[in-house]
Amino acid sequence: MRILHTSDWHLGRAFHRVNMLGAQAEFIAHLVRCVREREVDAVVVAGDVYDRAVPPLAAVELFDDALHRLAELGVPTVMISGNHDSARRLGVGAGLIGRAGIHLRTDVSACGTPVVLADAHGDVAFYGLPYLEPALVKDEFGADKADHEAVLAAAMGRVRADLATRAGSTRSVVLAHAFVTGGEPSDSERDISVGGVASVPAGVFDGVDYVALGHLHGSQVITARVRYSGSPLAYSFSETGHRKSMWLVDLGADGTVEAERVDCPVPRPLARIRGALEDLLADPELARYEDAWVEATLTDPVRPADPMARLSERFPHTLALVFAPERSPEDPDVSYARRLAGRDDRQIAEDFVAHVRGAGPDEREQAVLRDAFDAVRADEAVREGRR
Repeated sequence: MRILHTSDWHLGRAFHRVNMLGAQAEFIAHLVRCVREREVDAVVVAGDVYDRAVPPLAAVELFDDALHRLAELGVPTVMISGNHDSARRLGVGAGLIGRAGIHLRTDVSACGTPVVLADAHGDVAFYGLPYLEPALVKDEFGADKADHEAVLAAAMGRVRADLATRAGSTRSVVLAHAFVTGGEPSDSERDISVGGVASVPAGVFDGVDYVALGHLHGSQVITARVRYSGSPLAYSFSETGHRKSMWLVDLGADGTVEAERVDCPVPRPLARIRGALEDLLADPELARYEDAWVEATLTDPVRPADPMARLSERFPHTLALVFAPERSPEDPDVSYARRLAGRDDRQIAEDFVAHVRGAGPDEREQAVLRDAFDAVRADEAVREGRR
């Protein structure tokens, strides 16, 4: 069975101030062509179809167009909701849509109920594990702890229990939206850490033939059977080095996996440039970036006049400007933003406690802070789902 694995469309998302809807529509057209020309048997979309719980109308219309075009091909499609999606909204009409061969898996209680497709070698069971917010699904799964590993392990327990009732020749594919240990994140994924821990071990998925992952925006191989497709488009300059693609997976009669990367259209290349303003304007080596979307980091010790206007004369698609004067870390003028770079909200809160009283929080206080941040994120997830 030939499977096309994609994820993280983030329909409705902009790249800085650039509307990406046209590029997203071009990607959908590319996906449909790939399904037709490469004789794909099934499409899997591993979450974050939309960029937010209540997407703009234009994004909903593009999604509707994608569903119609996939249904017209007669190729079954399995989709799950991600942490950016509203599972309830994405799942509206799932029963009716399923009759057209588009299977939306957004209900956590159905993790152990697969979409069963067949080829010349027998059945392939597709299990959709939508994004599992630990605090919200712990009771559903009877998990010991409200963390990612516990709830995913419980969900996979249901998958294995269902597989055990099927013929031994049945092959299995799991769709999941999670941060698996060994994956490389970028700046454009929303933090999903619980108790300071975001990732789960790949061993959670042992026992199935292929795991189609979503959430991380870089295409990557965790194991031969566990892969991220990555997002089809770049959504932050941290993705400058990414090769945007989908996985074309051939699932053999015995469950063997052969995978090929299929490149996605690139609306415009990305570039990060760094240096003093006058150097950036004069350096002939930077000519190759004059048609790219540019993030410029200026290292001038004193902020120059009209830097964006001057940069845009040479690099007309400059979207982001960062000031990072070359000073020693001990310099009192080092910016607050630079001091906080790379630190999450919990670490910043712990640093604040240390600054105020001269000593950082003890283990009990660290636990209180972790619980507070986890509760806020869970509450935000609930409120987004109700909008």
